[in-house]
Amino acid sequence: MKNSSSDILYGVVRLCAFLPLKVLFLISDVFLYPLIYYVVRYRLKVVRMNLKNSFPNKTKVELRAIEQKFYRHFCDSFQETIKIMGMSEKEARKRMVFSNPEMLNDYIQHGQGILLVLGHYGNWEYQTFLFLSMHVSNGQGFNIYRPLKNKSFDDLYLKIRTHFGGSAISKTETYRTLIRLRRDGIAGVFGLVSDQSPSTANLHYWTNFLNQDTAILVGPERMAKQTGFTVIYADVEKTARGCYRTTFKLISDKPKDTPEFEITEKYARLMEDTILREPSYWLWTHRRWKHKRDSVSIKQEGVVS
Repeated sequence: MKNSSSDILYGVVRLCAFLPLKVLFLISDVFLYPLIYYVVRYRLKVVRMNLKNSFPNKTKVELRAIEQKFYRHFCDSFQETIKIMGMSEKEARKRMVFSNPEMLNDYIQHGQGILLVLGHYGNWEYQTFLFLSMHVSNGQGFNIYRPLKNKSFDDLYLKIRTHFGGSAISKTETYRTLIRLRRDGIAGVFGLVSDQSPSTANLHYWTNFLNQDTAILVGPERMAKQTGFTVIYADVEKTARGCYRTTFKLISDKPKDTPEFEITEKYARLMEDTILREPSYWLWTHRRWKHKRDSVSIKQEGVVS
């Protein structure tokens, strides 16, 4: 059967999702964390290199403490994501508290579209709970995502990301959806996780981020300038195990009038502040600094010549 793998995976996750989160965290403590950290050593070299370069003044003991706390959180966040499929609206509201959803609601009620930018911090899948706290109808809220190569896992994450309302659209569908909403006079809300390393063809803006020369994605800024959508940052804090709080911070509500790269730079500074407040909850397994400005410049000069 064409979708049998997806159905089986969904069924297994759905069953696990009805376990209490305390039980899932116990599994994380006694099985998942030891397996990932001590046995598999999942991307441990990448994590250590990222931490060392980001915090050159920290001791080995301090870096190891961040590292271990990160892996515990990493395993917990996997269990939290599974739990979404068996979570009630009441528990979802408890697990992710939005401090000031009225900021977004005010713009929506005035017909203003929103680009909500965030990073791989805390549990970004919990941002989908936002639609429980907003005056957003079906067909108005969208999570922009990059499709996974594995079709079964891609189908699973689509179900998770739309479990509490909103729609999930791929990056390639974004502009088509934006055009449709503008045509129909609908104030859309688009969520973008924007802390990934840009592709080689999109290294347009560099800044100092976590003590390193870093290329930052400019897609959200370009999208905002083309549409006039307000850009808002989601500042996430982990308040307890399995619990988070998001505070929305305005980046720009007049993006067409801002200087080039100002929105991108503001996002980088806000994301950096979030990470520095508690480093262990960012996704350090990313190969975030795989591009170097000097090597990219040399390649570009070679193409020009």
